[in-house]
Amino acid sequence: MAATGRDSQLVDTASGRLAYLEVGPPDGRVVVCLHGFPDHPESFSPLLDRLGAAGYRAVAPWMRGYAPSLLAGPYHADQLADDAIAIARALAGGGRFALVGHDWGAVAAWVACSRAPADLACAVTMAVPHPLAFLRHLSRPGQLRRSWYMAFFQLRGLAERIAARRDFALIDRLWRDWSPGFELEAGARRRLHDCLAASMPAPLEYYRAMAWPPRAAAARVAALRAPDRRVRVPVLHLHGERDGCIDPAATRGQRAHVGGPFENELVGGAGHFLHLEAPDRVSQRVLHWLRMYFPSLPGPCRP
Repeated sequence: MAATGRDSQLVDTASGRLAYLEVGPPDGRVVVCLHGFPDHPESFSPLLDRLGAAGYRAVAPWMRGYAPSLLAGPYHADQLADDAIAIARALAGGGRFALVGHDWGAVAAWVACSRAPADLACAVTMAVPHPLAFLRHLSRPGQLRRSWYMAFFQLRGLAERIAARRDFALIDRLWRDWSPGFELEAGARRRLHDCLAASMPAPLEYYRAMAWPPRAAAARVAALRAPDRRVRVPVLHLHGERDGCIDPAATRGQRAHVGGPFENELVGGAGHFLHLEAPDRVSQRVLHWLRMYFPSLPGPCRP
């Protein structure tokens, strides 16, 4: 994975400094890849390398709350989306850009699509469907069982101590449960643990911001339901058919929230971390979508 171990670069935004990995020509069209939990940019290395080889300027930031990016909040989805928009605008120099998001990065990408449609050429989301589709599915018993960790993370102080105990054994358990049969190699696992150790408790604050403070959280959800926030950016959603975190059935209601081109595809044999489990298939689908709506060389693309 050629992106692994590269020095991070820094970009200043109105809300703080973000660090990122970058692959590809500096004058290429910008594709920003947003990681989730419990993860960091290195997991995008297979995709970054393929995007760079295809002529894109592929960028993967450490999301807010993940060292070496700023650790301070707020951590709600609107702020995460604004961070993604800010870094993309800074690197694209006023031009359009594309987003690829996994897990919380997918949430940020979905919200960014509704907040800055003029800037976005297209997006690819992975593992987490449109937030409204997921919230509707969250009340189902099967998904509630899968999402136990969200409630556990509300226990301030206790949750972060247990998460870090025995060299992040709980984090390793989540990876095993969410992507059955997949295991990070030792070096990648060590680097992920080091990132989390330098970042805690900020990564858990994402889950606390989902419902707190209650009025502000409810207002953000209500805003997503507004007609003018319906996603009109072309979106491809990829979901592992063996995802142990988000039930693939949660993806079925997404079309109601998307007014533009949209495809929903299950990736056979893959779990939650599908971009690592099936890097060739996932990269191929991402590149195909980008070539339709955001070709690496300027020229005609689909409206």
